[in-house]
Amino acid sequence: MGTQKGFWGTLDQFYESGGILGRKVANARFMDFLLAADPFDEYHFFLNSQPARRDLRATLASLAPNIAAREGFKVMDRRELPDALARGGYRCFHQSDCITYQPHLARLRNAYSPEIFPITGVTHSLSYADYARQFLQHLWPGATPRDCIVSTSTAGVRAVEQYLEALRRDYGLSDAFARPSVRRVPLGIDPGTYTPGQGGGEVCNILVFGRISHFSKMDLLPLFRALHRLFADGLDPSGVRLVLGGWTEDEDDFTPTLGELARNIGLELVIEARPTEAEKVRIFREADIFVTIADNPQETFGITVLEAAAFGLPCIASDYDGYKDLVVDGETGIRVPTVGAVSTLDADLMAPFVFDSQYHLMLAQQTVVRIPDLAEAIRSLVENSDLRRSMGAAARRRVEENYSWSAVIRQYVQLWDELWREPVDEEALRALRHPGHITYSEIFGHYCTQNLSPDMALRTGRTGEAMYRGKDFPLLYAGMERIIDPEVLRKIAFLARKSIHCDELLRKIAEISSAMLRDRAEYHVLWALKHDILELQ
Repeated sequence: MGTQKGFWGTLDQFYESGGILGRKVANARFMDFLLAADPFDEYHFFLNSQPARRDLRATLASLAPNIAAREGFKVMDRRELPDALARGGYRCFHQSDCITYQPHLARLRNAYSPEIFPITGVTHSLSYADYARQFLQHLWPGATPRDCIVSTSTAGVRAVEQYLEALRRDYGLSDAFARPSVRRVPLGIDPGTYTPGQGGGEVCNILVFGRISHFSKMDLLPLFRALHRLFADGLDPSGVRLVLGGWTEDEDDFTPTLGELARNIGLELVIEARPTEAEKVRIFREADIFVTIADNPQETFGITVLEAAAFGLPCIASDYDGYKDLVVDGETGIRVPTVGAVSTLDADLMAPFVFDSQYHLMLAQQTVVRIPDLAEAIRSLVENSDLRRSMGAAARRRVEENYSWSAVIRQYVQLWDELWREPVDEEALRALRHPGHITYSEIFGHYCTQNLSPDMALRTGRTGEAMYRGKDFPLLYAGMERIIDPEVLRKIAFLARKSIHCDELLRKIAEISSAMLRDRAEYHVLWALKHDILELQ
């Protein structure tokens, strides 16, 4: 991977503390392998919190000392963004999600950066009730093909495209209305950290790993019904063990229900609740078959499918969401057909009013994983150890070739290069406002007695007279030093010794500070008026 010239930027920390979530793990591993590949000259992080900046500096220095040694990390206050963008040199900005800042960052780039660099942001779950509003922000005249929403699966790409299309249709926007690109780049794993095991021996261990939740991951009852069907048709229950591993809630009544159901059908059930990383490795290495029957749109990719493949396990997966990309039917596993709803009106109407778990349950209970097909898939693998081994080996090879984090980072670097080649009309973008931004001067301008105008006559105030004689100085609150230049204030005080119209003063400020935009120059004039450096004639 060749070195790209320029800076990589982000508004996100990527390394987050707190509970283990798939999103957090994926973001941290992305950054680990981006830094290992090191395709950029520098890596710039813009964070709001001083403790977060301090912690990230320490983390980055420990993870990539070679980059730190060449001063390749810049961890900055987010208020430094305008000046940093104006200095240029950015090859791209990348966000760990596309929802929060991506379109607003595009507006800032258009206003300040000399280059219209690509801005990318990745999706995670796509089904939350407020996401239509969030995706609407991406549809604005300043969006360019270099702005790209990255989804981790083919199904996710189509979902994002359908979001954007529905928003354009339902808000009456033109088909030609500007929108970002949508591309697929998967998540990855590090296959070298996974070693295939020996399975369960005489008993075939069927493993399900993930959130053990009927409302946020998958309903496991169809799996129990399929096993019950197999036992009724002659499959010996003593030769099968079902292992459920993953996150459970402390007072969850779902797992006790599953335990009771297993006893009723004669199924040996083992629940490994909230396992450590070492326990997780043991659980996977003791497994023979991995099963995941996601029925919930909250699931977009399926990182556990890759992990199971890296452990050399064949996968029985619902033919749903990102699993369509990850499981090659008949080669690395078996995809079980699903049946979906024509109308989701109940969930559509109620989602804004109820908890996420409630409308996701409503949606999931309309998604059918066909139990006879699931039962047949289980039978075929339980009764054929050679098929299990061949599919597991094929799954491992496919992960190594296509889903290692190193391969994923190469895809991102290629994407950023491709986005640079997308045509944009730079000058047409500069002054375009984002409709989701409040224009405070327009909305609240009538609050004041009058507003700054070109013909307003100004002259140096008493504090200004003392300032340009060196007997006084500007007092800046913390944070204002990034906006106000004391040297420009002193020059303003000197220039206005004789009465001067505002427009003429702004022109002279532009002459002495060519890099300063007119809006920033007007800010200096108002600040000078506020602090008696200037006064009205």
